[in-house]
Amino acid sequence: MDHFNKNVHSVTKVANEVRTSAASNEQSKQLDIATFIKKTYQLFAASLMAAATGAYIGMQMAPSIATWYWGLVILEFIMLFGVYLTKSKPGLNLFMLFGFTFMTGLTLTPLLSAVLALPAGANILTNALLLTGVAFGGLSLFAINTKKDFTTMGKFLFIALIIMIVAGLINIFLGSPLLQTLLAAAGAIIFSIFILFDTQNIIRGNFATPVEAAIALYLDVLNLFISLLQILGIFGSDE
Repeated sequence: MDHFNKNVHSVTKVANEVRTSAASNEQSKQLDIATFIKKTYQLFAASLMAAATGAYIGMQMAPSIATWYWGLVILEFIMLFGVYLTKSKPGLNLFMLFGFTFMTGLTLTPLLSAVLALPAGANILTNALLLTGVAFGGLSLFAINTKKDFTTMGKFLFIALIIMIVAGLINIFLGSPLLQTLLAAAGAIIFSIFILFDTQNIIRGNFATPVEAAIALYLDVLNLFISLLQILGIFGSDE
């Protein structure tokens, strides 16, 4: 009987140790994810500042930006690839991240100049910024609190993005205001869903590095802002 009790005690002890270990591992995982999320949003905020700096400098030298625009766009895409290639290399990854986001600010110059040239240009720009901020905050909170899983929408979003890019390239030659308006509206919807998709992937720790997560979130917000600015600019110019 004593032998049986000892065995039961041993089994119970082992079970308790397993539960304690599992709880400890879960706490450690949650702490790691919390640290990851904090780092991601810090990098995201810094990226927005880098982009704002680029846009400010670009507006001061708008004629030069217009002259070198396509060269800057090519450099921007090179740096974007660089961000992903160096995402796990400390120091270099941050240089590429902030270099890229700074470049996106510079290449916004023609769009910003066109909008600000409108009679209500300053108001249009302010409204686009406010709408983007409100949409980002609302969508982020919804993604965090909803039970709906948006992380399964990757394939749909990828296909929608490819279709939008192809349509945009076609419209370079067509120059259709209607198609441009439809593309801007589609972009606002698609990148709003991208915010839901990427936010849930971030809070679940599905990105490999904070840099990769931050650039995904930044691209979502940047493209949402561009889409909203185009929509407001189109309707503002009609007035």
